Amino acid sequence: MKQIILDTETTGLETADGHRVIEIGCIELIDRRSSGNRFHQYINPERDIEDGALEVHGISREFLQDKPVFADVVDDLLQFVSGSELIIHNAPFDVGFLDSELSLLNRPDRMIDHVTVLDTLELARDLHPGQRNSLDALCKRYEVDNSSRSLHGALLDAEILADVYLAMTGGQTDLGLSFQQDDSSEHEAGDLSFDDRPQLLILTANAGETEAHEARIKAIQEKSGHCLWSDL
Repeated sequence: MKQIILDTETTGLETADGHRVIEIGCIELIDRRSSGNRFHQYINPERDIEDGALEVHGISREFLQDKPVFADVVDDLLQFVSGSELIIHNAPFDVGFLDSELSLLNRPDRMIDHVTVLDTLELARDLHPGQRNSLDALCKRYEVDNSSRSLHGALLDAEILADVYLAMTGGQTDLGLSFQQDDSSEHEAGDLSFDDRPQLLILTANAGETEAHEARIKAIQEKSGHCLWSDL
């Protein structure tokens, strides 16, 4: 199964005010594991960036002056995500901005024509009703390291969201991007001898529990006429 963790940065909060996408970051998962494939692109929005947005992501208009416009990267983006499930935190925001960019190019298609979408914010609200479910809050809840996130960035946030999503959905909780072999370990888990393995803890029923069990078996026997447990 192909999944794409996606995040964007923008010049402001509302497409209705003419705000544009300035950064797209994508991480590809295949069967819930990182494939190593990424899509990352800064985009020249051809307009000013609001001060509030600049404080969030730190991407200036001057930095973006020599970057391609959306029309130059849209085909590569759609090729990368096509046929996948997009995993996005607060999906209506990012998908809305990408759809707006497609509309500005007078294209008839929208993102939903190329992908399906899973919103991790909605998923988090279902799992943790009444609690804070921002990406930072989820990192704390699921013990995902976001110490490098002093400013928002599309690719960095996509990497963090990937770990959060895997933790939320009960699977692998680390993409392994920073994995290092521990050479100090003398044994692999499967190399332990029988004597090295911990003894199993065996619990036995006390007299009261045994009596209650026998009474239950007798009641089943009387009601049904037969009890497989008593045969054992």
